[in-house]
Amino acid sequence: MEPKAGAGLESANGLRAELSYRYAGRSAPDVAFKGADGREVALTDFAGRPLLVNIWATYCIPCKVEMPTLDNLAELEAGKTTVIAVAQDLQGRKVVLPFFTRTAIKNLEPYIDPTNRLWHAVGGSPALPTTILYDSEGREVWRVIGGLEWDDEEISAMLAEAD
Repeated sequence: MEPKAGAGLESANGLRAELSYRYAGRSAPDVAFKGADGREVALTDFAGRPLLVNIWATYCIPCKVEMPTLDNLAELEAGKTTVIAVAQDLQGRKVVLPFFTRTAIKNLEPYIDPTNRLWHAVGGSPALPTTILYDSEGREVWRVIGGLEWDDEEISAMLAEAD
């Protein structure tokens, strides 16, 4: 993978994505979504360290393929970068929790946004998954549109851009 704006990124497993700096510098939106226990949270609640936000859905094939690698990344980055996944499924926990159980996702909390408020607040995107890196002050660094292997070595260099 070559981390250049607009460049195509391709993982060894064939997932493809595009790296974009279009919204770099924009503040993380302060809109509510739900934790697994139903509590309301917002991206601003994660301030203080870099934050990687994956916006996905259970009906999205690349989303499902990349989720185990995102879960691995959450473990690898523990204490350095917070990694969260926010599902856009209209059925919410009803479909997201069984997916997390089936795929043995253990390092990510199953956040849900069945009203798609977060999706709209970040400007939407031409495709799911969309993953956005925010710096420790809550400003967007870059976004990746499409799926990737998030536990790939080259991702570390991309995450370092939030420092």
